[in-house]
Parts: sequence; C-alpha cells; structure tokens
Amino acid sequence: MKNIRIEQTDKDLPKHWLSGSMKYDDFEPLTEGGSASIRLAFDKNLQRTVAYKALHPHLRDSELDNKRFLREARVTALIPHPGTVPVYELGRDRNGELYFTMKKIEGRDLRAVIMDMAAGDLDVARQFPLSRLIDILISACQTVAYAHAHGVIHRDLKPANITVGEFGEVMVLDWGLAKVRGEVQPDIDMQVTGETGLSLALTQPGRRAGTPLYMSPEQARGDVTLDERTDVFNLGSILYEMLTWKGLITAETIEQAMEQITERPTPLPSEAAPEREIPLELEAVCLKCLEKDPAARYQTVMELADDLQRYRDREEVTAYDYQHHRLKRAMLWAEHHRVHLVGAGCAIGGLVIGLVIGSAT
Repeated sequence: MKNIRIEQTDKDLPKHWLSGSMKYDDFEPLTEGGSASIRLAFDKNLQRTVAYKALHPHLRDSELDNKRFLREARVTALIPHPGTVPVYELGRDRNGELYFTMKKIEGRDLRAVIMDMAAGDLDVARQFPLSRLIDILISACQTVAYAHAHGVIHRDLKPANITVGEFGEVMVLDWGLAKVRGEVQPDIDMQVTGETGLSLALTQPGRRAGTPLYMSPEQARGDVTLDERTDVFNLGSILYEMLTWKGLITAETIEQAMEQITERPTPLPSEAAPEREIPLELEAVCLKCLEKDPAARYQTVMELADDLQRYRDREEVTAYDYQHHRLKRAMLWAEHHRVHLVGAGCAIGGLVIGLVIGSAT
C-alpha cells in the first residue's frame, strides 16, 4: 500500500483538462471474465489508480451484452453501501465502446481463503477462524439485504464474489447477473430487438442465470418467478463451504449439477466434514438456507443475518430445535450467563468461608 504524496494532492489541473476515457493512462491487466476485462488504469486528473472495466472486443456489437454491461454499472452505482464497490464513471471511449470505472479493490476473496485452509495453510486458518468467517458472512448478508430493499437480487453469490480487505472491509462484487424487481414481465428484465426483429432478454424464461455450482433449485429450473430467497440459498451454499471447506455440489457436468441441486437431499455439513466439529446451531442455519422449497428457508436475508448474529452473541438461533437438545440448551444458557454464575459462586464461596472461620473462633 503506497503513501499519498504531496505532488499528487497539489498538482495543478490544466485549463484544458482531459475528460472521459482520455484521462486514463498506464493500463495494466487485472482480471478477465466471460464477457469483460478489468484493467488497472491511472486517473490523471485525480491522481489515483482505478479499476477500468470494458467488454471484450468481440462482444462490442452484442446488444444483449451491452445491455447487461450497462445494467451492472448502473445497479452497482445505485446501491451505494459500504459493502458495494463505488462506481466512478460510465461512458464510451474514443472508439465508442462502453466502459465504467470503479474503486480498485484490495484484499482476498473467500474462495481463495477457503481453498487455502482446505489445503492445510495454517497461517490462513489462524487468520480466518470460524468466528471471523461468520462475521464476514453477516456483513455480506447486510449488503445483500440493502440491495433487496432497493429491489435488486444478486443471483450469483458465491465465495469468489465476496472479498475481505486488509482492514476488515467486506465487499460483495459482480452484480452483472442482478435481477431488478418491478418489470412488467417477471424476469424479462430489459428487452432489445436485433436486426432479425426477434425479442431478446437479459434473462429469458427458462434460461438459467448464475454459476451452476451455486445455483438455487429455482435458478436451476429456470424459474421466472424467483425472488430474494434465491440469494438466501446462495448464501447458504457459502456458509456450507465455510463450515466444511468443501463445495455443496460435486458434479462433473452441468446436467449432474442441476440434478443434484433440484433432486438430491442436501448433505449434512457434519457428515460431509466430520473432522471439522461443526456447531449444531450453524449446521441448522445452513440447512434452513438450503431447503429446496423457498417457503421453508429464511424468508429474508436479514432473518439469516439475525440468526447468525444470535449465534455469535451466544444466544438461541431460530433454526435450531433446542427442545430435543436440552443439555446443549443448558450449556448455552450457562455460557451466556457465566459472568453471573461465577459471581454467584464467588459470593457463596465467600459466605461459606466466613461461616467456617466464624465457627472456628
């Protein structure tokens, strides 16, 4: 991390200053996806490095990909939250091609963290104990809940799309498959018409949107009426990996993945990773997220976040049936009230000692 220098903050801005894409320089490759690339670029006006995202050249004439690109930029800009990436600018470069710039994100994504722990990296395991992973997930839930409150469903939540910064900041990335609530027809979000006159859509009925290994059952079926509860399922998949250090779906083909997601009973985290000593309450929270029927899940992401926070506060979580685990419940109560119990024990001990000394004299 570089220090800010005085020549950056006090450098004069010329009268004939550069605007649009012309103010960016010193491009360096950062990462590539299926439809776009992200490069680092230096903003000569503000004297800072930004992330510069643009469509791949071969997609420049694709109306569908251009619409998706615009949606990603605008959705991200319209849900300003500490857990979303600030968008700085949307425009076209000197060749007329779309780009947008955003904050350069520093940190590690959860996928890399979990893979390192699964590979036996003790340093990473010490940096990311389960308690910290749950706190990270709570932060991600709050960001997603904020988006839901503004009518946006992410639909592609997975460990690779959640990053943790050096100073603890948690960011939810990649809103390129977001669904915006309130369109005239469910899930036919933005329509464009090509030269053939055929109607295309960002998410057509029956067209699966999302990453196959993290899809909810309704995503796998191509359900046109999916809602915020699909994000609850995706967050449950992330929790499953946090608990087990393994993926929920282990298919080799998309067809096998779809069958596992829609038909196969959800494996218990404690059975998938018996060596991990997974807390029963967190297993119950995870399984409630991963119910095949959306009506059986947490109905909002904030309900999930609240249950996770109850676990962190050593309180009872709503997903766990304590009636069948009375001993566990008693232990939980004792842990939650241990300060009072210790104080009472000391007081009783002092009273007994006083009585003994008094009787001896």
